[in-house]
Amino acid sequence: MSPEQRFEDLVDEFTGRPGITPPGATGGFGRSALRAHGRIFAMFVRGRLVLKLPRARVDELVDGGHGVRFDANKGTPMKEWLALDPGSTLSWSALAEEALEFVGGTR
Repeated sequence: MSPEQRFEDLVDEFTGRPGITPPGATGGFGRSALRAHGRIFAMFVRGRLVLKLPRARVDELVDGGHGVRFDANKGTPMKEWLALDPGSTLSWSALAEEALEFVGGTR
């Protein structure tokens, strides 16, 4: 399954939950993002799933070879954002649940 299809499946899984806004509902930065109460928790950028997670969790995943810190083309990797390696075997759904909890989407 392509990364694009995996993200579409993720969108289908989360859309419909209270407070979740699917991609395309807003423009600009995050237009390809899933949002919880207006806060981005997962998005698809340059062929990668990008997730907002606690800094320590991002460090752990980067150290484990599962991805890199996300850089929004500004030259500075973001401490609380992970760009998951497309070859990672980690569950996209489980990571998105972590990200949703981190941004406070489970109110």
